[in-house]
This record gives sequence, C-alpha cells and structure tokens, in this order.
Amino acid sequence: MNATVLLNIARFVLLLAAQVLIFNNMQFLGYINPYPYVLFLILYPVNGNRYGLLLSAFLLGILLDSFLNSGGVHTTACIALAYFRPAFFKFSFGVSYEYQTIKINDRLTPERFSFIAICVLLHHVILFILETFRFSFFFDIVFRTIFSSIFTILLCIIIIYIFKPNKR
Repeated sequence: MNATVLLNIARFVLLLAAQVLIFNNMQFLGYINPYPYVLFLILYPVNGNRYGLLLSAFLLGILLDSFLNSGGVHTTACIALAYFRPAFFKFSFGVSYEYQTIKINDRLTPERFSFIAICVLLHHVILFILETFRFSFFFDIVFRTIFSSIFTILLCIIIIYIFKPNKR
C-alpha cells in the first residue's frame, strides 16, 4: 500500500469518527448542523479511481446512516456528491482539472473555495430534502441548507489548514 491509500483510509476513519462522536451532538439555533465528513469526498485525490471514490462514498454514507439510524439519506447525498464531483472540478478549475494538477489542501484560492462550496451545497441540499421530504417545510430546508452549509464550509477550511501537509 502506498502513502496515499493509507492517508485516505486514515482520513476516512477520523472524519467518520469525528462526525459520529462529536459533530452529531452539535446543533446550533435549530438550523445549523455541521457535517465535516464530506471533506473526505472533497479531498479524495483528483487522479484517484472513480469507482473507488463511489465505493468509498457508499461506505461512508452507509456507515454514517447505520450510526445515526437515518435511513439512507447520508448514503444518497454522498453518492450524489461523488458522482458529480468531476463536473464540479471542471466547473471550478477549468483547464487545470484536465491536467490533474490540483491539490485542494494547498492555500485557499477562489477556485478551491468555489469547489468546496459547491460540493457542500449539493450534499446539504440532497441531505435536507431527503431528511424532511415534505414540500410544506420548504423554508426550513432552505434555512437549514444555507446555515449548515456556511458552518460546514468554514469548518472544512479550518480542518484543511489545521492538517495541511508541510511544504518540503
């Protein structure tokens, strides 16, 4: 096994454990729930195996659903994010994506921020729509999506900078 695979396994386990043990017990003002486990899908290598990403997204979602007893909403949101991730890369990075010269955990640029924001927004929209599953709660879904996305984006950026690899 190479270092990238070990890093991804460690990131998978740590983010899943942090989500289950710490972040699921947080709820601010009734609308803000942090979901930093999406960072695993965001930081998955650009040139990584696409089917490995989809399988990892499925495993991450199904494990989270089994811990939270949430009936598959996290699995669906994770698989959707993994599926649309290459399109988001192409939208955010353009030509750089085609040459696969992107590292998300480098310094924050507008392209990186837009990629993280789009990924988190898609995940949260799907998650909250499936969680509520009623059109009568439209404004509740919108508020929860906006506020939780802002908080999750900030949390993801903080986590990226805390665990940023050293330049050598």
